[in-house]
Amino acid sequence: MQLNHYNSNFKKKQFPITLVCDNVTNAPNVGSLFRTADAFGVEHIIFCGSAIPRGRKMTKTSRSAEKAVNFQEIEHIENAITYLKLKGYYCVALEITSKSSNLMSLTFPKQKPLALIIGDENFGISQAVLDAMDHVVHIEMFGQNSSMNVVQATSITLYEMTKQLS
Repeated sequence: MQLNHYNSNFKKKQFPITLVCDNVTNAPNVGSLFRTADAFGVEHIIFCGSAIPRGRKMTKTSRSAEKAVNFQEIEHIENAITYLKLKGYYCVALEITSKSSNLMSLTFPKQKPLALIIGDENFGISQAVLDAMDHVVHIEMFGQNSSMNVVQATSITLYEMTKQLS
């Protein structure tokens, strides 16, 4: 018998992970990020930059996860990063750069809360934010494209983070 959310035996668990979204504005992506954050037990989402799109496209994709995941909006990402750093978060950006390391090679610290910073769908994460990070990681790509959708990349990264923290 196929299981669903009514008869599965998944145990609810929350991880000390905050997802920081830098100007992610596509409504289906925002909805999917809520759903992904809920699935991986993310404690909090911070949306920076433009206001998050609220409406049918976002809520249809989130499947009500926006009601289950704590979130806030902060206009400037620099303020969010400063706040997280003051609170002792280990900040990791997900971006392909000349200095980023493969996600699979990073051991996430278990003694600190984690912040995963993801960037704008078109322009990524600014250099100023990258410079403030404890670590910058990328996902090894083997095909023709050099990147993937922000939600897919976030899902892969959250899987690795929660696997290590479990």
